[in-house]
Amino acid sequence: MSLPRGHRKLIRAWAFYDWANSVYSLVISSAIFPIFYVALTVKKDKNGVVVSDTVEFLGYSFNNDSLISYVTAFAFLCISIFSPILSGIADYVGNKKFFMQFFCYLGALSCIGLYWFDLENLWFGLLCYFFGLIGFWGSIVFYNSYLPDIAYKEQQDKASALGFSLGYIGSVLLLLLCLAMILSYESFGFQSEAEPTRLSFILTGIWWIGFSQYTYRVLPKGLKKNKYSKDVFFNGFKSLKKVSFKVKENLQLARFLPAFFVYSMAVQTIMIVATYFGNKEINWGENGATTGLIVSILLIQIVAIAGAAFAAKLAIKVGNIKVLLGIHVIWMGVCVFAFFMQTPTDFYIAAFFVGLVMGAIQSLSRSTYSKMIPSTEKDTTSFFSFYDVTEKLGIVVGMFTYGLIAQLTGNVRYSIIFLSLFFIISVILLLRIPKKLAI
Repeated sequence: MSLPRGHRKLIRAWAFYDWANSVYSLVISSAIFPIFYVALTVKKDKNGVVVSDTVEFLGYSFNNDSLISYVTAFAFLCISIFSPILSGIADYVGNKKFFMQFFCYLGALSCIGLYWFDLENLWFGLLCYFFGLIGFWGSIVFYNSYLPDIAYKEQQDKASALGFSLGYIGSVLLLLLCLAMILSYESFGFQSEAEPTRLSFILTGIWWIGFSQYTYRVLPKGLKKNKYSKDVFFNGFKSLKKVSFKVKENLQLARFLPAFFVYSMAVQTIMIVATYFGNKEINWGENGATTGLIVSILLIQIVAIAGAAFAAKLAIKVGNIKVLLGIHVIWMGVCVFAFFMQTPTDFYIAAFFVGLVMGAIQSLSRSTYSKMIPSTEKDTTSFFSFYDVTEKLGIVVGMFTYGLIAQLTGNVRYSIIFLSLFFIISVILLLRIPKKLAI
């Protein structure tokens, strides 16, 4: 028997998927895999100075930052193309949970495949990285679309914040376990740091699949509508086209989405490349970058829990858009500060402020958009496909810009400072939302 909308158990089960899948964001996107990738692709002298960061792939030479940026951008481009179609089909047939599970398992199995990542099998490792991105962000499309289905508007800020908070807590726990194995590898019976590092990728996939089962057991399949037919693909397009007109007619959505697109270019790009940046640009001394970067990432996750919760409470008092504007100011400061960072202490300071606004802007963006969707709408998956495609296209542009500037200048610091321009443009776009409509 399905639980009614607004039921606490239903909201908790939905939010618990963040606990399951956020280990990908932390272990693969932010922490261990970036350190592992840099260790494989960058050569340093005994003083820790970079000697070479060039990678040979498909007969071409790439800056290692540029290569991973291009693969990431291509993955998000693919998601942007097919997720709206699948969202339309899911709304037409009423089986969004099936698609959510498919992408979840694709992403988790790809994480496990990263165990065999090395320079000799670079194509296979990058393929697993590519499908890991597809799986994670593909499942998020359908996960986010459940929010207006399982919670009333007055519950959505707290529900969204609960999800991100659970995600941060769960991912930190797994990261601590992986970190313990890597730093104390001899105590766990390993010969070197390499084996527990690779094992972390397997644990991520198992964690993701295992804990997601609770969410799948409680969430409804979707609003049952139509049966599969030979026309289901075209009906997916029809559903998407219908929603596109509704988005254009809704002044809130029509003005919020462009702003969200612009600041997603910067926010998501910074989150993805932060560890790569810190590993190459910060002088970590004789102890190396691994411990310092992991500590920084843990700091970000812990502070992000408080940031998401505080933003949700502040939004109730002053409004979502005003809080988003304030968050933008902090993000711009982080970009400027990052350009001048040199020491581990500088990186820790930046990590604190990134954590403060990272959870806040993600959680508040999702709940703000959810509130803007008319409560009478049933095609929530298609509506959220616009949200997710907007975010993914922003990441495509952001990652490509980051990689291109790094390739042309040979200095990723210029890429970071350039991203601050996106925040300035976004502030202007957010101010265009009429005050009477600013949630």
